[in-house]
This record gives sequence, structure tokens and C-alpha cells, in this order.
Amino acid sequence: MQDTPDIARKLAAGIESGLLRDLHIVVASRAGQIVLERYFEGSDVNWGSPLGQVSFTPDTLHDLRSVTKSIVGVLYGIALDRGLVPLPEAPLLVEFPEYPDLGKDAKRSGLTIEHALTMTLGLEWDESLPYTSPANSEIAMEQAADRYRFILERPIVMEPGKRWTYSGGSVALIGALIERGTGKALPEFAKEALFAPLGITEFEWSAGNDGIASAASGLRLTGRGLLRIGNLLLQNGEWEGRRIVSRAWIEQSWKPAIPTGDGDHYGRLWFIGHEGNHRWLGGFGNGGQRLWLMPDAGIAAVTFSGRYNMWDSWITPMRVWREILLANLLKAETLD
Repeated sequence: MQDTPDIARKLAAGIESGLLRDLHIVVASRAGQIVLERYFEGSDVNWGSPLGQVSFTPDTLHDLRSVTKSIVGVLYGIALDRGLVPLPEAPLLVEFPEYPDLGKDAKRSGLTIEHALTMTLGLEWDESLPYTSPANSEIAMEQAADRYRFILERPIVMEPGKRWTYSGGSVALIGALIERGTGKALPEFAKEALFAPLGITEFEWSAGNDGIASAASGLRLTGRGLLRIGNLLLQNGEWEGRRIVSRAWIEQSWKPAIPTGDGDHYGRLWFIGHEGNHRWLGGFGNGGQRLWLMPDAGIAAVTFSGRYNMWDSWITPMRVWREILLANLLKAETLD
């Protein structure tokens, strides 16, 4: 591994100045070659459980939080390639026959799997409250006696497909479809279908009180492990000559489906935006967890940070991405 000197110097300056707060790990590559890899020390948690002060290394597992959602999207694509899960346009409630009352609700009959993949179900859901609050919809889902009924019986507030609403519940449904279609628990399928082929041997997947792995936020990986997944996608789903996920699924996942309301778009469990003429894809997680991808430039970047539940947690990963990596790798001017 060889850091690019300008990038390494700029990162060090950002750390020393205090502009990059609570950064734990940053790993980035271009054309599959590492251009930056740094590990720091800081306070951390495991899905909310304190870990104390941690000295991070290449082998340290870290919460992905909602970057987990984007990985679950990849897993659905792999399962679909194998013919194990329904097509995205298929009706959603048909896949949950244990709720016949909901299935008979004409207002819900138009829900599709695509609506769950793009977070456009049109059901009431609110994750704007802190994730320490039981009023947060994801936390309420985790505490519900039946997480899937909790999601599917939310009041209808909008016609499906018309508005994007950030929803861990949508992804929990996708995780359920993967488990039902493959006959394997989500971590087991992930290990067999994605992690093992990429040489990712260490991971953890936190589960709720019901024992169901959280598809919304429970995955823990190393920085290098997450970067490998990013580079798999930049290589159109192939790894060392082996097809892992279809190029068609990646392309559809990265096709803008709905505006997010802040100038960016959302695809199938990926944020989509632009820096100048370059398109980027992002998996974003609470606390400053990021997987950034810029396909036309061959750039992949991972940041892990410790600003969980903080309003400004986006600042550090954005500065690393725009002012350090892109400003040097694309030879662009520093962006405010």
C-alpha cells in the first residue's frame, strides 16, 4: 500500500486543525489501488453498546449503521440473479401471507418490492428523532412484537412511488425476502454469496431481541472489507474473474428513482449525486459512516467515524471525500 503524498499531507493537516472530528478510519482507492489508508483512536460503540476507547487497525470491525442498507441491496441483487427472490415489480404483500388482513386492504395492494427498494412505500415512517428514542420508527420497529407487521400496517400517508421517505422498515422487508427466498439467515447468505468470494473473513451482524439480523443498520465490517465491496461494484460485479452480482442489477440500483429533497436522488438503496460532471453513489450511515463510489473516475472511499446521533456527523466524511480525495484525485479546486 502506498499513500498518495498530497492526500496524506492534507488529511494530516485536517486532523491537526480539528476540522476532521472523531475520524476513526479512512481507506480509499483509485483503479483498485490504495491511495490513502489511515487508522486513528477514539471512543466507539457496537450498535449502541459502548466499547470505550479503541485503537483502530486494519482488522478492527466497525459499525456500518445504514451503509448496511446498501449492502443488503447488493445481496437482493445476488439472490435475484439466482432466481431466489421475486422481481422488484412483484406485489409486496403477497410475500407476507401471514398478514391476510393487510393483504386484503385495497389501499395497500399496489405496494411493490420496488417501492421498498427505493423507500417510496408511502407509509408513515419517521427517523428524524434520535435513535436513542423509542419514538424513532426504526427503534419502535426493533421493539415491536412483530417487526414486519409493524412496518406493513403503518398508516398510508402518500400514494406509493410518489415521495421518498427514509425508512429502515423498507430495508427490513427486503432482508425478510432474502431470508425467505434463500432459506438462510441474512448473515449466512451474506457470508456465502458476497463476503467469502471477496475474501472477507471477519464480520458481525447485530440482531434485535427477536434474533433477526438488522437489515437496516446491523452490519460491522473492517474498512478494507467495505472497500472491497465498493471495488466489486466499480468492477461491474466481477471479482478476480468471477461474477458475484450482475451488472444489470448494479446499473438499475444506481439509476435515479426518486428525489431525496436535498438536490440528490435515491436509487435502489443508494444515494446518487454529482460533483461537477462526475456522478457519485453513496451508502450513508449514522455517525459519519460512508461508502463513496465514483464510477467514471474509478474512486472508492470508506470513512468510519464516531459522531453517532450528532447533527454534524456528515461534515467529516464530506470533507474527506470532497476536500481531500476528490480535490487531489480529480485535480479540482477545494470545495467549501
